[in-house]
Amino acid sequence: MRVGVISDTHGLLRPEAVEALANSELILHAGDIGKPEVLVELEAIAPVIAVRGNNDMEEWAEAIGDRKTFKIENTSVHLLHIGQELNLLETGNVQVVISGHSHKPSIVERDGILFLNPGSAGPRRFKLPISVAHLQIEGNAIHAEIVELAV
Repeated sequence: MRVGVISDTHGLLRPEAVEALANSELILHAGDIGKPEVLVELEAIAPVIAVRGNNDMEEWAEAIGDRKTFKIENTSVHLLHIGQELNLLETGNVQVVISGHSHKPSIVERDGILFLNPGSAGPRRFKLPISVAHLQIEGNAIHAEIVELAV
């Protein structure tokens, strides 16, 4: 399954991000969505699973959880906004943890768990890249890549 991963849009869904996510079968948004229209636009591409970020304080965001654990095929995924708030004892036996918040894209494997931060696809912060990520899950094989957007 081809999964698009995006975070920290802060109300800005760039055309480059839409293009990078176009072939996704599922999209995960790791918070700081910014406005509900971002989710509507992403839903036009593929089904979306999203979590609320620390800046998603308006009434529309109240129904969105701040963390979710779910399966993609046979892979258990935990999605939250602030990675430092992760408690692996609460998440059970997950293979992938996805977070945002820092605006710094990263892929780290530690203790058999893939930690993925797609970076920020919204307004540029400091000199950090604008990016999304692709997550490919085939059986027990998991592959992630950061996609920098040319903006």
